Amino acid sequence: MGHSTVEEEKLPESASLFDKFVNYKIGAMPLPVYLILAFVVIASAYVQIKDHGTGKLSSALPADMIGGFALIIVFGWLLGHIGGKIPVLKNIGGPAIMALFVPSALLAYGVFNPAMKNATVAIMKTSNFLYFYISCLVAGSLLGMNRKVLVQGFMRMFVPLMIGTICATVAGIGMGLLFGYSPYHTFFFILIPIMGGGVGEGILPLSMAYAEMGILGKTQGELIALMIPAALIGNVVAIISAASLKRLGDKHEQHSGKGLLVRSGDDNELLKEMSTDKPIDLQLMGCGMLLACSFWILGRILSPYVGIPGPILMILGAAAAKVLQIVPARMEQGAYQMYKFVSSNLTFPLLAGLGVLYVPWHDLISAFTFGYFCICGIAVLTMVSSGWFVAKYLNMYPVESAIVTACHSGLGGTGDVAILSACDRMGLMPFAQISTRIGGASMIVFAVFSIKMFN
Repeated sequence: MGHSTVEEEKLPESASLFDKFVNYKIGAMPLPVYLILAFVVIASAYVQIKDHGTGKLSSALPADMIGGFALIIVFGWLLGHIGGKIPVLKNIGGPAIMALFVPSALLAYGVFNPAMKNATVAIMKTSNFLYFYISCLVAGSLLGMNRKVLVQGFMRMFVPLMIGTICATVAGIGMGLLFGYSPYHTFFFILIPIMGGGVGEGILPLSMAYAEMGILGKTQGELIALMIPAALIGNVVAIISAASLKRLGDKHEQHSGKGLLVRSGDDNELLKEMSTDKPIDLQLMGCGMLLACSFWILGRILSPYVGIPGPILMILGAAAAKVLQIVPARMEQGAYQMYKFVSSNLTFPLLAGLGVLYVPWHDLISAFTFGYFCICGIAVLTMVSSGWFVAKYLNMYPVESAIVTACHSGLGGTGDVAILSACDRMGLMPFAQISTRIGGASMIVFAVFSIKMFN
């Protein structure tokens, strides 16, 4: 399944410049049409119209799902396209990096005006687009997965995750000592934020716990600003690592499962089954969307009673439904087709929205000291490397094992999307979510209990 935002039609060498311009595509859209629609959307953010009910002036770009979708699709498709064209950058996850970080810079330097920000907040926070996206990916990829691969993958992935965490901690603290950072500071304020499962699931509860204990005498806001650059840098290194692993797997196919995590003995048949496109059924896709939303709601209902986060319960519920064959095969097909639609069209728009909301540009830039970057980099690279080397002992594909392990250093769901889109492995989302959320939650709990011993 490709995520390229651009598929240009093959034109003869003798084609005129006008023909090339008309047939050039952003996403699936001809460039002239894209430019007209982009102009309409962006111009609306600067146009004020009068509300007939109140008489007040407001932006013509609505701060709701319509305005939000239009804006992030316009920017996401374009930035994903540009990132896929820039030499060198395109080989290290350029589309994901551009889509995630350029909107953050545009907001920081005032190019994104308040109307654009409000529309983005409406789609990303008010409408909770991130969790809808993840629900569709988790439900669709799990229900579309081979049962044998699913069971074996869940059972085996915890070993590289645990080994990777230990190795990354040792390497990170060692690098910190070289640059004058104490093991205490390196572990609790650099490594834990990287491996804590993201901002909402990791840094926010961690900073709240640190603040309540009076750690460093700082407020929660100050602690967030202190820790978030580590998570952002770690995520960038993980994105680049994933893209590099994809290239390595393409060159040395014996190391790549092409999206499969576990060697099962009938891999060629499974790959053939995965690549077989069944006719699109629009009504079944509607069933798939309802399934995805229902699994999410089920996790939310059960979470207060079992003490497990809702997203984890969503994954476990979808996995159980697949293993027990509760969902009819045709509905599984609908969920899988919905997953393909969402991942193919909305990955880069989602990243653009996340960049505006969750990537503080100035904090990221200010953290780029050489020593700080080396600590973050060596921790993530060690984690990825351990996932690669452990794979052969667990009968897993090294490329996929390393990618899933890399997601432990991702920015929660945000990071998983960026990492997996950079290596075209969105089908690994259920394993990535387990790596991020269970691995992250474990690190947060361990950090909170451990830091009490030092204070």
